[in-house]
Amino acid sequence: MPRSTIDFDTVRKIGLALPGVEESTAYGSPALKVHGKLLAGIAVNRSAEPGSLGVCVDFDDRAELLAADPDVYYVTDHYVPHNVVLVRLSRVNPDVLRDLLGMAHKFVTRNVAPRPPARKRRRLGPRKTNKSHIPRG
Repeated sequence: MPRSTIDFDTVRKIGLALPGVEESTAYGSPALKVHGKLLAGIAVNRSAEPGSLGVCVDFDDRAELLAADPDVYYVTDHYVPHNVVLVRLSRVNPDVLRDLLGMAHKFVTRNVAPRPPARKRRRLGPRKTNKSHIPRG
């Protein structure tokens, strides 16, 4: 089986073609988000194999992917409680990756109200209190 040349640049190119997807970071590594929610990113937990992508999917979809192709998809103990499947980029082809990112996009965007990107969200500081309304003892 020839080695795939898929890397995060390929993931980015496919992902950015989906509506509302933007480049971002998660845990200090490249990621794709839609409406401020994580869609996919480089798996950074030390339990993940190097060259793996974490993709947000429904637990049922993850179970089907793991059963269908365990050479491509896997999960470690760290990721078990999360809606994430790990993908060995060296073993996935672009068409399958496109379908997987489409599945992730549907999962992440269902029942989600759009949020502005993190850099555009208003930062909330500590609440100011009006000291004249504090009862004195």
